[in-house]
Amino acid sequence: MAAPSTINSQTVATALCAVRPQVPVDRLVTDLVPPRHFANARFATYRANPAHPSQGRALGRLQEIAQEITAPRRGLFARRKAAPAVYLDGGFGVGKTHLLTSLAHAVGEALGPEKAAYGTFVEYTNLVGALGFLPTVEALAAKKLVCIDEFELDDAGDTTLMSRLMRELADRGVALAATSNTLPGALGEGRFAAQDFQREIKALSDRFETLRVDGEDYRHRDVVTDSAPLTEAEVTAVAAGRPGATLDVFDDLLAHLATVHPSRYGALLDGVSAVALTGVHPVTAQEVALRLVVLVDRLYDRDVPVLLGGSGDTRGLFTEEMLAGGYRKKYYRALSRLGALAEEGRKLA
Repeated sequence: MAAPSTINSQTVATALCAVRPQVPVDRLVTDLVPPRHFANARFATYRANPAHPSQGRALGRLQEIAQEITAPRRGLFARRKAAPAVYLDGGFGVGKTHLLTSLAHAVGEALGPEKAAYGTFVEYTNLVGALGFLPTVEALAAKKLVCIDEFELDDAGDTTLMSRLMRELADRGVALAATSNTLPGALGEGRFAAQDFQREIKALSDRFETLRVDGEDYRHRDVVTDSAPLTEAEVTAVAAGRPGATLDVFDDLLAHLATVHPSRYGALLDGVSAVALTGVHPVTAQEVALRLVVLVDRLYDRDVPVLLGGSGDTRGLFTEEMLAGGYRKKYYRALSRLGALAEEGRKLA
């Protein structure tokens, strides 16, 4: 059990800063499952919009792919067919992740949950960083399906790493499925992501089948959800009265994240029902901001409400330079998700 956090000499809640997760190597792989946020996502619960026929076509094709992956091979000398590889191309909030998690659930329910791996691009790159490349290949080669959500093209080194990893897995007969999130309204983005994806993965591009998923953002909200900060008193009061809540000073948490490998950020949140932060302010160092992005993703995966106390709102968390730079998609995604989680946190106050 982590030590309680003390603010103004009053013991109020457990602190994330006191948690140093010790994660067995095998858990890093077994944790690659659809997030809690999409625990109930299935093909049957996906509502294809008749106004966008590509949604229905993508749904039908993924159902066929699930059957192809899970069908038993007939005959000892049955011709070995290349494992399917599919890329879901579309804009922000059109249901790509719902479809991807539905595919993972379908394969896991048919063959056993250990046969389908699901994670974000960042989770896989962090896994390689924690285990090493060859051990990661060996661990994932035991799967029938590897799903990669939010494939990112903003870091040449990571993209090359993931391309090599996918090539190794495809050569071993593992089915692959990927998406990449793009921002609505950005010129060219969300319309030509498939071309970027195919160009960057080079040798693998001819193996991937592209499925377009058109539509409007189902959330019907802006990319960034504004959430006004709470008072320090409100934040500490909620943390003190909610079992499983944590309370940290924002700067302390940012410093703590630098001491924990990003692959263990999920374990950092084990048993946490809400994250309360005081002294929240704009982040100006990019390496710090990128660690915060990973934490926000893990919070969102687990539907953990966040309470923000400090100056400014969620929109001002990252600098204008960051929001215009090469990692802008990461930052906008984090702002969108953090804004939604902070609104849930406000309901607790």
